[in-house]
This record gives sequence, C-alpha cells and structure tokens, in this order.
Amino acid sequence: MSMSWENRVAFVVRYLYDIDNNGYLDAHDFYCLAVRTCVLEGKGECSSARLQKYQHVMLSLWEEIAQLADFDKDGMVTVEEFKQAVMNSCVGRKYQDFPQAMRAFIELNFRMIDLNCDGLLSLEEYRYDCVQRMVVDDIKIIDEAFNSLLNDDDRRKGGLTLSRYQELFAQFLGDISENCQAKNLFGPLDL
Repeated sequence: MSMSWENRVAFVVRYLYDIDNNGYLDAHDFYCLAVRTCVLEGKGECSSARLQKYQHVMLSLWEEIAQLADFDKDGMVTVEEFKQAVMNSCVGRKYQDFPQAMRAFIELNFRMIDLNCDGLLSLEEYRYDCVQRMVVDDIKIIDEAFNSLLNDDDRRKGGLTLSRYQELFAQFLGDISENCQAKNLFGPLDL
C-alpha cells in the first residue's frame, strides 16, 4: 500500500470504521464500533452503562460523518465520499479544528490501544495494535515504524502521549504529503 494521503484515508475507512467490511460506512458500523470499543477498553467486560456511553459517542460520530460525507444522502458513505469530507474538514488543519465527534473517536482509539491505561502508548502496545490488522513476518518492521513516529520528547517519555497521538492523527489525515511523519501511526502500511 502506498503511503499516499488517499491510501491513508482509505485505511481509516477500511480498518477503523468499516467494521462489517462491506466497503462503505453506515450506522451499523458505528453500532458495532460501540460494542467493540466497550469490550476492548473493558478488557472483555462490557457494562450496559459503558456500552450506552460508547453508543452515544459512535452514533454521534456516524451522524457527523454522514452530515459531512453522505453527499448523495443514501445512508451510506463510500470511500470516495469520505475522502472528500476529510479533504474538506481535516486537510491542513490542526487536531483542535477537526470535527468534534472525530476528536472523540480519536481519544477513544487511544484509550483502546493504551492497554495498561498509563496514558502512554508504548512500543509493546503499538505492536499489539498493529498485528491485529496486518500480517507481519518480522517484528523489526513494526518497531521501525513506531520509532519513526517518535520525537526526542516521546523517546524521553517512552512512547506517545494522548496529545502527541492526537497531533499525529491530525497529520495522518490532514497532511497530503506522502512522507508526513505520521504515515506509520497505524503501522508500516506499505508492507
């Protein structure tokens, strides 16, 4: 997979939002995301109160995405529609300027990856997240991708903080260059 902006945005649709793998986004994906988030963050436990919270967040995200991207109003958002919406809403913008529901999803995604809940994404947590989505025959490739994300402050801290993750996520979607620093946020996508 090329590290182009278009492929990075298509990755977000395919691997982060299109949970039922039907090639487009709809409300069903976001109901499924709520259950998935509840189970993953709860490490297997899924209380009805937490599920209700995640359903609210995910359905708000769906409503925002549909409003921004469902150009033909058919209840589905294609990859092309999503790309256009990201172009309109995220390219060239900082994290705080992203749509509110998208920011909420990014924060939830960080918490799901932060397995030990210490507020820092470590190499081990990054590895765990990556191998759930891709086939890897050499762990060094994942380690190199993680290290490419780190600046000196990240190295001192031992990983990525929430604010740094938010900054990198904003670059992943908002920087149209092929060589943006955040291109490996979800692993070495050009495997």
